[in-house]
Amino acid sequence: MKRTLAAETTSAVEKEVLLQGWVNTRRDHGKIIFLDLRDRSGVVQLVIVPSTSKESKPTFEVSHITAEDVIEVVGLVKERPAGMVNDKIATGRVEIEVQSVKIISRARELPFPIDTDGYEVNEEVRMKYRYLDIRRPRMRENLRLRSRVTTLIRNFLTERDFVEVETPILTKTTPEGARDFIVPSRLQKGKFYALPQSPQQYKQLLMVAGLERYFQIARCFRDEDPRRDRAYGEFTQLDLEMSFVTQGDLLQLTEELFTKVVSELFPEKHITQSPWPRIPHKEAKEKYGTDKPDVRKDKNDAGELAFAWTIDFPLFTQQSKEDFYYGSGKAKFAPSHHMFTAPHPDDIELLDKDPLKVRGLQHDLVLNGYEVGGGSIRIHQAEIQEKVFDLIGFTPAQKVQFAHMLTAFTYGVPPHGGIAPGIDRFLMAALGEPSVREVMAFPSSSSGQTSVMDAPSVVSKDQLKELGITVATLKKK
Repeated sequence: MKRTLAAETTSAVEKEVLLQGWVNTRRDHGKIIFLDLRDRSGVVQLVIVPSTSKESKPTFEVSHITAEDVIEVVGLVKERPAGMVNDKIATGRVEIEVQSVKIISRARELPFPIDTDGYEVNEEVRMKYRYLDIRRPRMRENLRLRSRVTTLIRNFLTERDFVEVETPILTKTTPEGARDFIVPSRLQKGKFYALPQSPQQYKQLLMVAGLERYFQIARCFRDEDPRRDRAYGEFTQLDLEMSFVTQGDLLQLTEELFTKVVSELFPEKHITQSPWPRIPHKEAKEKYGTDKPDVRKDKNDAGELAFAWTIDFPLFTQQSKEDFYYGSGKAKFAPSHHMFTAPHPDDIELLDKDPLKVRGLQHDLVLNGYEVGGGSIRIHQAEIQEKVFDLIGFTPAQKVQFAHMLTAFTYGVPPHGGIAPGIDRFLMAALGEPSVREVMAFPSSSSGQTSVMDAPSVVSKDQLKELGITVATLKKK
């Protein structure tokens, strides 16, 4: 017999069905036992009348069935009696008269309840047993919504002639704005790959290649301290790049995309203003005290989504001791965004006269006070790229790390730009969740551990020997 999903039972009245799933709840009412069976489609009520008589049919033992056991049931779909319809669930007008039950797998007592939103449970415990935490309705719906969002994005961009391209995960370490995760090479001992902080250089090379419109749902890796809107280690972004476009073209496309996402997948939400306000960086700092302005009309309205753009950022900031990843440590300037952002065409001459007054063609996407994406028009002239490298104090050795980019720029490169909205952060802001970890399947904890797998972990001496690595043990002071 073919499996029937819980949600399909409403169209199978008076038919025999086979159901498989988890026991959501158990209720004993005298001689009758009610089980709610849960599968990916929803929940349906089972009605069991046990019998110990060998002559009676059906005969099965149900006394030891408990919540979260995985069971297989054969039964007859019946309309619920008048007055017993449950309007709170989609299958509430039917129930299953059970003819046979088979326990597929037993469940031990859970370490925490999963019939709540879960906010009250210690996060470290939730991360350790994430496969149980995801069983709670809120988490399942968050992950299903995330899937629908990325599917809509793919369809939207593909219809507009974008090409989805996967770029390498094992790449080269270059100073791009955060600490790299590095991976040792077995075949070239003493050398290392880096996990990409973003596909920035690859997508620009794809523009040189003439692809013109690229995107991917990209995994990115940055060794940064976690906070509520940033998970440690890795995150997911929509990475998008276009040739022969203006900044206005990019902003308009992004507005069209996310307006469609909200209207189709968040029908209970409303966007505060359209077109989205475009606020110069200086004005944002003066008026709101931040470059991530929250422009909601009513911050207590959970249904309000206030998108805004912050533009006209300074191309450079004064370099500080914290800018460890740029230059020789003697330079005066650090890039406000990254070193590939193009200067405003009206400010080119200021690169030689007063770099701190140069505006960059950077754009940050803000939602309800969170930066949920950033991008820019890129530098496409090799001479300007080298000038920026000089201003941020790159040494000759650091410039060599970007030789592939500078060489590519000598073969005819179109003007281009892009944006990279964060999928995790967008969902967190749109859903009003307290942390990005609430919209990720297996995030690292606030301590930087992927608890469900006990990562990071030690490796064997043989593995280290094969890689030519010796681990030093630091002595405690």
